[in-house]
Amino acid sequence: MIILGIDPGTATTGYGVIKKENSTITCMEYGIIKTDKKLSDSERLKKIEEEICKIFKRFSPSVLAVEKVYFRKNVKTAMVVSQAKGVILLKAAKEEIPVYEFTPSQIKATITGHGNAKKMQVQRMIKAQLKLKEIPRPNDAADALGAAICGGQKVNRDLLTT
Repeated sequence: MIILGIDPGTATTGYGVIKKENSTITCMEYGIIKTDKKLSDSERLKKIEEEICKIFKRFSPSVLAVEKVYFRKNVKTAMVVSQAKGVILLKAAKEEIPVYEFTPSQIKATITGHGNAKKMQVQRMIKAQLKLKEIPRPNDAADALGAAICGGQKVNRDLLTT
C-alpha cells in the first residue's frame, strides 16, 4: 500500500510517500512544493494542484494522510493554508481514495509516544522508523512523512476492526 502524507501550506507544502507492506514501511520519496510569494493566491493554488497531480500520477497512493490545519492566532494564515488543503482534498476525492487527518499532537504521539515531543525528537524517530540515512529536511517534508506513518497505522487499526 502506498500512503501519501501531506503537510499543507501555501508557501510550502510538504509531502512524503511511504510504502507499507505488512509491518514494514519504506520511504519512497519526500520533499516540498514551494510557491513564489509574488504569485497571486489563485496562481499558488494552481501550482500546488499541478504538483500534487504529478505526485499522484507517479505513485498512485491508496491513502492520503494530511496534517490538520490549526492556528490559534493568525486567522488569515489559517484561511490561506485551508485553501491549499482544499485543493489537496479535492484531488483525493477525485481519485476516490480515503483521507485521514491528524493533528500535530497525534502525529507526535504516534511517532514518539507522546504528543508534546520536540520537532527534532520526532524527526529522529522518523529517520529511524524509515531507516533513512539522514533526518528528513525541510521540516514540512518531515511533518508529511510523519502524517504518512500515522496514515499507515490508522489503516492497520481500521483493518483490524472490520
